[in-house]
Amino acid sequence: MESPENVTVGGLDQESVNGTIGRPVDDAQLKALLEAIVYITDEPLTIDQICAAMEQPKDRVIPILDALVAEYDRADRGLSIRVVAGGFKMATKPEHHEAVRRFVKNLNPPLKMSLPALETLAVIAYKQPITAPEIMEIRGVQGAGVLKTLIDRRLIATAGRKHVVGKPILYKTTREFLLQFGLRDLAELPTLKEFQELARFDAEPEKTENPGPGKTSGKHKEKGQPEQAEPVEPMLFPPPDGD
Repeated sequence: MESPENVTVGGLDQESVNGTIGRPVDDAQLKALLEAIVYITDEPLTIDQICAAMEQPKDRVIPILDALVAEYDRADRGLSIRVVAGGFKMATKPEHHEAVRRFVKNLNPPLKMSLPALETLAVIAYKQPITAPEIMEIRGVQGAGVLKTLIDRRLIATAGRKHVVGKPILYKTTREFLLQFGLRDLAELPTLKEFQELARFDAEPEKTENPGPGKTSGKHKEKGQPEQAEPVEPMLFPPPDGD
């Protein structure tokens, strides 16, 4: 068995798994913690791993773990804690597999967006309601196709017309946008100050290569230049700089 100093549970060190290490833990807390670590880990956890990581003796952990297994074995629970390859792992019950499989097949696939779409969505999120010409002015490129994609994915919707010459259509984000990015409302969008603070702590200095006289960087884009889609995973985005 590994020593407590070297034990990890599901890729987490013991201090991350249990913030109360070295302090007295009552049975209710221990049971809740056992449930949490069995749920969160991908690989089955052995008794030795659990006891070492939590700094608790086997004669205390085993009865509580047995009670937890019995609790999940009730007919009104959709999950079970099973012994797999000598360790404990949480999984759906076999009798529910077919129903769960049908449900998963009907789920929408994970949202993936091109970089131009993500940039356009960021502009709309922070500047809404906003027109297509105003979006182009901020981004510096045309993006009519990107707007159609965002509408098709129900991330943006029209919000009337702006009362100026030509009466261009206004765009705003939707409830689907809040759902996809896990936001309660638009007030939860990160501020520019928050992104600057994150950058100070997390970002490493990047070295830029000098392209030399008469050469331009491949990342340079001119106003009106067609979009080149680059698939990226959705993420919360920094506020655009333009007005």
